[in-house]
Amino acid sequence: MARILIRRRTPLSAEEAWRRLTTWEHHARHVPFTTIAVDTPPPTRVGTRFTARTGAGRVGFDDPMEVVRWEPPAWDRPGRCRMEKRGSTIAGWAEVEVIGQGAGALVVWREEVRVGALPWLPDALVAPAARLLFGRVVSGLLRDGA
Repeated sequence: MARILIRRRTPLSAEEAWRRLTTWEHHARHVPFTTIAVDTPPPTRVGTRFTARTGAGRVGFDDPMEVVRWEPPAWDRPGRCRMEKRGSTIAGWAEVEVIGQGAGALVVWREEVRVGALPWLPDALVAPAARLLFGRVVSGLLRDGA
């Protein structure tokens, strides 16, 4: 599995950074040819499921995920969320941590990803592409708001 680590400092409060990063549908704004549908009723919690659909027309794939850890930030602790990828095309997990730092926050995104449809694709190729993609998503969500 390819391992990814992304860190971003933001002037946003931990609560606002958390809100932006965990509004799942908004992630699609930063991933070409992708839509995201939340499959469970709000609010987000352990057990929330959502699916990212990437493709054009009939060609594409689904990346279903489930929230398995949900701890929003509080004044005395960071926020932590973990999503498990439940599909056959993309496997792995992603974690987001939002740590309040003064008036701003530090965001740490960790991910392990494997492209199941292409098991021969080496992690040395997957990791840089995933780092670029998810770095763009995190930066975009923190910048653009929701």
